[in-house]
Amino acid sequence: MIRSLLYCLLASVVLVPQVSSAKSNPFEGRWDFNVPTRNGIGANWLGISEKNGNLDIWFQPTGGHVYQVANYKQTGSHLTLTVSPQNGNHAATIWELDATDGKLSGTQKRGDDTIALTGLPAPVLDRSAPASWSAPEALFDGKDLDGWEPIGDTAQNHWIVQDGLLINQQRGADLKTTRKFGDFKLHFEVNCPRDGNSGFYLRGRYELQIEYEPVDQNAPNRQIGSIYGRITPVSLTPTPGQWETFDVTLVGRTVTVHRNGKTIIDHKKIEGITGGALDANEGEPGPFYIQGDHTGGLKFRNITVSVPQ
Repeated sequence: MIRSLLYCLLASVVLVPQVSSAKSNPFEGRWDFNVPTRNGIGANWLGISEKNGNLDIWFQPTGGHVYQVANYKQTGSHLTLTVSPQNGNHAATIWELDATDGKLSGTQKRGDDTIALTGLPAPVLDRSAPASWSAPEALFDGKDLDGWEPIGDTAQNHWIVQDGLLINQQRGADLKTTRKFGDFKLHFEVNCPRDGNSGFYLRGRYELQIEYEPVDQNAPNRQIGSIYGRITPVSLTPTPGQWETFDVTLVGRTVTVHRNGKTIIDHKKIEGITGGALDANEGEPGPFYIQGDHTGGLKFRNITVSVPQ
């Protein structure tokens, strides 16, 4: 009991956002944005560092992968970013940001639309693994969808339970757990068909990629077993249409992934959210969720979780 209480106290301490007195540029750091959209909250992220007198800026949009922003201008505590250039009839997306009081405030402009922005320092989440974990607990009982719910339009929910398996029959709604988790050890088994594409989200913010689309369509850090766009896994022989196992440990930002008993990501830190994140509240527990909006045909079984004791 004392050990569990001590772990909880230590975990709560490290949720303090990044603060560095050594920063010479007020925009340096990692920043989390919850951006209001027509469909709810859109989670964005900025990573900014200074190199050779210039800013190195990386942007995570609400979907897709993180990428470098080349078009920017800084004037003192004001920064203008073209986070998305004009493309055909689609207007450029411009961020105007001011660094004040340890946060970034400003606007997003796209054509005639303007949205208020607030970026908060991403929490460090630098903590040690617990001394022990609970016994694995089933998140999916093989009987029904108890403990899970679709995200968004329930009319587009095509998740069913059949023969003890969790199956996404066709492209439609994503599916998430009703419970939320902080640090954990996750186990699941998946059968992904050729040309299948999904993802298993950790805390609802970091996508563990599951896909067997043609290899040349994805960079190594966006292929099966990756933390999408963030961490490249050790590559294994593709086995579409066969059952595979994944064991994932996430403590703070540090993730380890075993695929089919082999270590493919070994104690790597996840810098920030990935596309599809439910929110940008990185310091908070979040649900697991499985993408269903890309393709159907994926099957899951034996989904369990262990938590710190």
